[in-house]
Amino acid sequence: MNIDEKLISTAEALFDCHGFNATGMDRLAQAAGMSSRTLYKHAGSKNELIAAVLMTRGQRFLQRLELDSVEALFDALRCWMSEEGARGCLFLRAQGEIGSAVPEVTEAVTAYKARFSETVRRILARQFGAGPDDELVEQVVILFEGATAAASYRGVAVVATAGRAATLLVERARA
Repeated sequence: MNIDEKLISTAEALFDCHGFNATGMDRLAQAAGMSSRTLYKHAGSKNELIAAVLMTRGQRFLQRLELDSVEALFDALRCWMSEEGARGCLFLRAQGEIGSAVPEVTEAVTAYKARFSETVRRILARQFGAGPDDELVEQVVILFEGATAAASYRGVAVVATAGRAATLLVERARA
């Protein structure tokens, strides 16, 4: 693992566990085993590092979503949570903690959410054999995001409940 990958991995773990504001650059440097100077050399600023972490995490998650059904989408979320933990969406946590005042973070969140919606659209198109309407895509995205948030305080079982609701919506749309 090169230093950039190690830094992003370390930063992701700290941001996910402790939050963005509570994780300072000194803590990141120490955890990554590098000096503050080296950290800034590789990361630029904390905001750039946050954006890079979000981009990397988003790519890692979206790679798991080359799927053919809504059921598989929610199963993938359940598997992700069993491996990564159920602490809510790191993108929405970043937006909530940092707000829209940091353009790098807002751009990373906006870009990921757009890619995720397009991924849901492709999954539904594979399941339907044709393009789904915008309303169905939005409903599935909202159920997915709601399950992601609710799992943090209600447990991962809510993902299956949301998946069943999404499946009912898809079946209804087919009828």
